[in-house]
Amino acid sequence: MALGAGVGGEPVRPVLRIRATVGREGLGEHRLGHQVEQFPLGSVLTMTAIPLQIADLTGSPLAVGAVGAVELLPTIVFGLYGGVLADRADRRTVALVTELALAALSALLLANALLGTPALWPLYAAAGLAAALQGLQQPSAEAMIPRLVPPDQLVAAGNLLSLRWSIAGLAGPATAGVLIATAGVPAAYLVDLGTFLLSIALLTRVRPVPSQRDAEAPRLREFVDGARYAARRPDLLGTYLADLAATVCALPTALFPFLAQELDAVWALGLLYSAAAAGGLLAAATGGWTERVHRHGQLVLLCAALVGAATAAASFAPGLWTILLCLLVAGGANQIGDTFRSAIWNQSIPDELRGRAAGLEMLIGSAGPALGDLRAGGLAARQGIRVALRTGGLLCLAGTAALSAALPALWRYDQRDQLSHPDQLNHLDQPDRPDRPDRQPTP
Repeated sequence: MALGAGVGGEPVRPVLRIRATVGREGLGEHRLGHQVEQFPLGSVLTMTAIPLQIADLTGSPLAVGAVGAVELLPTIVFGLYGGVLADRADRRTVALVTELALAALSALLLANALLGTPALWPLYAAAGLAAALQGLQQPSAEAMIPRLVPPDQLVAAGNLLSLRWSIAGLAGPATAGVLIATAGVPAAYLVDLGTFLLSIALLTRVRPVPSQRDAEAPRLREFVDGARYAARRPDLLGTYLADLAATVCALPTALFPFLAQELDAVWALGLLYSAAAAGGLLAAATGGWTERVHRHGQLVLLCAALVGAATAAASFAPGLWTILLCLLVAGGANQIGDTFRSAIWNQSIPDELRGRAAGLEMLIGSAGPALGDLRAGGLAARQGIRVALRTGGLLCLAGTAALSAALPALWRYDQRDQLSHPDQLNHLDQPDRPDRPDRQPTP
């Protein structure tokens, strides 16, 4: 997930990488022996270093903000193509080759930082190229997981993935600030390069994950097949829409600087950014109970509703600590919802479509927070910070209620159905089987 935005609480958006999941089956057993997940600390360091370098070289907030614009088009185009590629090529190979290329970019950033006067253009070039490479890599990296992890351990794997991002979102910015202040910007790039090399070494230990389809050249129009499949699956479609309801309407990080000013607590801006990540970390660390929950669709909807309710409550909170508590709850609810969304995707999407589904997920995950910041910023400029917070939270609640009523298949989704009869959901050619009462007919 990327260079540019969101250090506190939001997932790192598409750029420097999703670290590889390394699974090893036990001797003679079809189960997970171990999983090594590299924390994305290096990405957070680079996310901090690049804007700092650009600010140093230009003194322009607009120049810093332009990093996100440089990343946008490559993320969309290569994210779409990466989803198709993941369903045609060996997923381990795609992840490994792109990781090698990203490591080379990190080395170039280090070399540029060591110059007497670092050049500006390599920073933008690296951001755009890294966005393109991450767009190619992320669908394959995510689509590998169901092939390496047994179905009954997917929820636990989702918790582990969320835990590493929560730790990085909480501890990463502070670590980056201390490292850059004491050792300089090159040290951040050097640590990032080291984490890439470790990730590459781990990826070489993953068994190949070849496509189960014919190895033809991928065509971008195949992405449309994946989108059509999602549209025919009301339970699956509901998970995407619930994610959008939470990210577009709630947790608007663009408002945090102005909220800190309103509270006369500019010193607490870092706490506002970190509160949601802290909630996610707490939820992931205490998430053992999630493995005993079978009705995943209900948890997806209830967690999205809780994110909205906590965001709306923050608009009424009188002081800093109450607001932080609301953001903590919202971040925890969002993390739990992500865990169950991922479990539904990994349990029920056919392997031949998982790459394209991961590409669609990546696009939604990138677009949702960006649209949310745009919505919140525009409304706050006209009607104030508190109104923007309250309106977003209430819209999230209303949207979740509408999804529950319009897509009952999501509310009724039960993990036990998939584990007992995987062919009933996990089948490309029979999306509307009449023997499934929770299916809605295709128009």
